[in-house]
Amino acid sequence: MAVQSVEIVKKQKKQKRVAWGITGSGDRLHEVFDVMRQIKNQHKDDVRITVYLSKAGDLVVKYYQLFRVLQEEFDKTRVEVNSNMPTLAVQLQSGKIELLLIAPATSNTVAKLANGIADTLLTNAAIMALKAFVPVYILPCDYKEGVTITQLPDGSEMKIRVRKEDVEHAKKLADMDGVFILERPEEISQVFKKHFKV
Repeated sequence: MAVQSVEIVKKQKKQKRVAWGITGSGDRLHEVFDVMRQIKNQHKDDVRITVYLSKAGDLVVKYYQLFRVLQEEFDKTRVEVNSNMPTLAVQLQSGKIELLLIAPATSNTVAKLANGIADTLLTNAAIMALKAFVPVYILPCDYKEGVTITQLPDGSEMKIRVRKEDVEHAKKLADMDGVFILERPEEISQVFKKHFKV
């Protein structure tokens, strides 16, 4: 029994840490969740994924009935208290976390980051990560102007317009050093392959 405990401790020490931030968007939330579950299973020995929910993200995840599943599937799930609690920014700046993924990211979060506003847990964490040279990957809901279809919590679909202004914020983010914009949930797998060899 003691040998198993030592092996578990060694395995935990070798694991790299990733912070997965979820904002208040339901758009592509199920797709992102499915990709992240696959990634967690593929990298279970070398990567530990902690979920960080913004206040709005907490509500949306509950609307989509994913909160309990997140708690069961991932190592830890933390909910925003304020822009500094839980202490995600400190962990990113101290090098304890390899990368920050915000997926899906609302147009509000993208606009704040594009303009240097750090007044939420995830916007503060992203800006502090960039200051510490920690890569930030963002999957904006609104990255291409036009009309898109999103799925509501009850499974029905809703047509929404992606505004030019929201797309401009995403483009501004893409031009920032250390920020990488993802257009599709499937691209998240490539991020993990890039940073963590299977």
